[in-house]
Amino acid sequence: MSDVTIHNLANLFDDLPDAPLPIYAKLKQAISLKISSGEWQTNQRIPSESEVVKALGVSRMTVNRALRELTAEGFLVRHQGLGTFVAEKKAHSALFEVHNIAEEVAARGHKHRSELLVLESTKASMEEAMTLGVRTNHGIFRSVVLHFENDLPIQIEERIVNATLAPDYDKQDFAKHTPYEYLMSVAPMTEGEHLVEAILPNAVECERLQIQASEPCLQIKRRTWAGDDIVTAARLLHPGSRFQLFGHFGR
Repeated sequence: MSDVTIHNLANLFDDLPDAPLPIYAKLKQAISLKISSGEWQTNQRIPSESEVVKALGVSRMTVNRALRELTAEGFLVRHQGLGTFVAEKKAHSALFEVHNIAEEVAARGHKHRSELLVLESTKASMEEAMTLGVRTNHGIFRSVVLHFENDLPIQIEERIVNATLAPDYDKQDFAKHTPYEYLMSVAPMTEGEHLVEAILPNAVECERLQIQASEPCLQIKRRTWAGDDIVTAARLLHPGSRFQLFGHFGR
C-alpha cells in the first residue's frame, strides 16, 4: 500500500463546505473526510507535519493541533520514528440506539461469530426480579454469549430474559443468531435505558476477552421494554482498546 503523498494534499480543502472555521478545524475536517470516504485507507502513512506545512502554507502549530486531535479521536495513530498513519477503525455502537452486534460487525466489512457459554432456565432471584419488574421466583432465562469480530473477542453479553415474554429463548441457536434477533422478533423493543461505566474486568472476563488485567473495559447495562413490560436486562462488556460509543444529539 502506497503512502499518502504531498501531491494528495493539493486539493485537500476542495470538498469542504464554505464555513467560518479555524484553519486547524478545517484541516481536521478535511483529513477525517478523506479517511471516512476510504480515499485514505487504514495503515497508510500520511505526510509529516513539515510536509503538510509546506504543501498547504499553514503554520506548524495549526498542523500539529489538527493531527494531535485526530490522533486523540482515533482517526490517526503515531508510531515513534515511523510517522503518522491512518488508524484501524475501532468497533463502535450508537449510544442511544440498540443494534444487532452481528450487523454492526458486518457493516465494518468484518466477520462475526459467537460462542454460547451459558443458557439456562431458572427462577428469578430477588435482585433479578427487581431488575425485570417481576416477582421473585418468576421464570427467567440466563445466558452468556461471547461475540467475536474477525476471531477477536469484542463483547461478553450477559443477559436475563423474562420467560413469559420470550418463551422459546432457551431453544434458540445463539451460535447462528444473536439474542437481539430473537427478542426483537417476539417482543419488539418500544423503550430502553443504558448505564455506561468504565470498569476493570475480573480474571474470568480477562481470559474470555483475551486482555490484560490492567486493561479497562466499557460496561453497558441495558434494559429494554415491550410496552409496559421489561423483556430483558443485559450487561455488555467490551475491551476499551477495541470499542467506542458514538452519540448524536439534536436540539
